Amino acid sequence: MGGGSRALSLSSLCATTLAAARAPAPFLAPAHRALLPLRLAAAMSSSSSSQAPAAPAASGDGAAPAPAPSASNAIDFLTLCYRLKTTKRAGWVKRGVQAPESVADHMYRMGVMALVAADLPGVDRDRCVKMAIVHDIAEAIVGDITPSDNVPKEEKSRMEKEALDHMCELLGGGPRAQEIRELWMEYENNASLEAKVVKDFDKIEMILQALEYEKEQERDLEEFFQSTAGKFQTDIGKAWAAEIASRRKPK
Repeated sequence: MGGGSRALSLSSLCATTLAAARAPAPFLAPAHRALLPLRLAAAMSSSSSSQAPAAPAASGDGAAPAPAPSASNAIDFLTLCYRLKTTKRAGWVKRGVQAPESVADHMYRMGVMALVAADLPGVDRDRCVKMAIVHDIAEAIVGDITPSDNVPKEEKSRMEKEALDHMCELLGGGPRAQEIRELWMEYENNASLEAKVVKDFDKIEMILQALEYEKEQERDLEEFFQSTAGKFQTDIGKAWAAEIASRRKPK
């Protein structure tokens, strides 16, 4: 891209980003869907890099507070996160569900699950809430890649990690971006009790949504229940899954 691309206004970038988000998913392979938004994120990051640097930390004996993202970085980042509200969960789209939920819908209810769940020994509930609203954030760029897309797990992880890095750069780096990166990596690697709980909530939210679509649209979404069977890692996940299963109509 020539130097003129960096002069693109944020509004122009956002308009192009939204147009890409609304493109019919079946006509693009997941890897191809990733390319344009990744370039947009990089361009947005480049356009923000020319802004004035943050003021230097005040001198003195006390440690300076960690810098927060600038207003420009924050709004650029949040504008990109808008795609989470417009990107529909691909599994529902492929099954012909009417008015399917967005990625943001999914993450929001997972956050509420973490908020209302009983206290669990050794589990930081606040960290679970944060992890829930971060775990799919890279889908703002790469979209919702599902097993039926036949993208190898390692490649999916690489694509999402690259997207996450772009988003953290867009936020301006610093402690907020680092926290988002650490939460995402912890979830991705199933590296803590909190990650195990949130991974269970990811499955719980999906089968609860499946139950709701079955009732509202008179569909049989058994495959979504089958895909989670025997995969819950925590007692709360198992208990909530059993409760959801008990509310399905007998086949």
